[in-house]
Parts: sequence; structure tokens; C-alpha cells
Amino acid sequence: MAILDSTLRIDPRLFNDEYKHLDYIKEQFNDPTTTEVWRKAGHAEPFGGWMCDMRFPQPSWNENVIDLFKLHKGWKDVATSYYRMDPGSSLPEHRDTYKRYIEHYNLQGQEQKIKRAVIFLEDWASGHYAEVNNKPYTRWQRGFCIVWWYDTPHLAANMGMTPRYTLQVTGHL
Repeated sequence: MAILDSTLRIDPRLFNDEYKHLDYIKEQFNDPTTTEVWRKAGHAEPFGGWMCDMRFPQPSWNENVIDLFKLHKGWKDVATSYYRMDPGSSLPEHRDTYKRYIEHYNLQGQEQKIKRAVIFLEDWASGHYAEVNNKPYTRWQRGFCIVWWYDTPHLAANMGMTPRYTLQVTGHL
């Protein structure tokens, strides 16, 4: 199992609230084995939230974020996905599959090179929750970023009263 790599802060002046007005689509988590485990444990569907990935228009500042990870972190083939978790949504503990990313960049058998970063696009609000490798995160500030290797377990939930917005950044070394 990979361990948590690091946390960092992205300057919030790098982005504005364009992420609130994207064309989000509802996507079910793409690992049926994991979703069956969640069902058996008593978790209620639907799982997850709303996504706007590279198949759809991204904010005007998206390339700046991509460049930040390429130039300052050395990531290759950087892809972004904006994620909105509405109140009452949860994504129980899981490991991301990176299915589209692996296929698009032909990384079959090289999954261990993949990294994921989640950037919180707004200050923490009551009921918003994240956990990575059994470490809970709350009270974050806009621009707070968690970085991990491909197979790190994590979860997210929104038991608050407002949407929880994040930006997922995926790349490999």
C-alpha cells in the first residue's frame, strides 16, 4: 500500500469560482466489487458526487494548475477533474481505479507511478469531511491540497448544508 505523500497549499489567487458553473455529470464509482462491499456494509446509494473532467470545458485557469504540477512537481500527463459533492453525499473508503487515465495515457502495468492530488476549492464548512490513509481532514482553507500515490485508501463525505467542491489532479512520475 502506498502511503500519504504530502500536503501542500495552492495559492487560492490561482483560481476563481468558475468551478461552480461547470457542466457536472453524475458518475457512479466504477468498481463494482467495492460498491458491493459498501452496500453490504449498509451504505446508502447513490455513491459519490458530480464530476466535470477533461471531456468537458474546464475553467479558464485550469492550464495554470496543470502547469503548476508539471513544472513544480515534475508530474507527466496531468489531467484534471472537478468534483461537486452535494449535501448528503458520501464516497466510502476506496482506492481510485484511474481507469480512463490509464487507458488514455497507456499506463497499464505502470499504475504505481500514478499520483493524485485533491485541492479544496473553498474553505471548510461544517459537515465536509475527507480522510486519506486513515487520517481525517477538516477545517481546511481554500487551496489546501492532499497528495497521495495511486493505491492509497481514502474517503469523502458531505453531511453539511452546502456543496463541497474539489479539484482532482492526476499525473505520474
